[in-house]
Amino acid sequence: QVQLVESGGGSVQAGGSLRLSCGGSGYTDNMYTMGWFRQAPGKEREGVAVIDSDGITKYADSVKGRFTIARDNANLYLQMSSLKPEDTAMYYCAARAGRLAWWAKLIAGNFAYWGQGTQVTVSS
Repeated sequence: QVQLVESGGGSVQAGGSLRLSCGGSGYTDNMYTMGWFRQAPGKEREGVAVIDSDGITKYADSVKGRFTIARDNANLYLQMSSLKPEDTAMYYCAARAGRLAWWAKLIAGNFAYWGQGTQVTVSS
């Protein structure tokens, strides 16, 4: 049974940094594509960053140059810098078996396994 548990969320002022972590269990680390998604109140869940088992990454345009995704065995990380109020959301870790086409990487519906989320709040 795949389990994903996020940590590292919190409240920070604009311009600050946070590092999110996701601990995974119940699967072989090299079988999965993993990613971070976020959902703000009243909005759809959106892809933030994805990394596949070969280390290839893709970022949403809104976070390029500010966020960095990394993985280490079954764990996933998101280093967030220069945070903005519009980054405020619940952040979710997600995983799926196998790779995705480039165009499909940031689509939430393509991921089968999800964590419970960790809240990130950025104040101005």
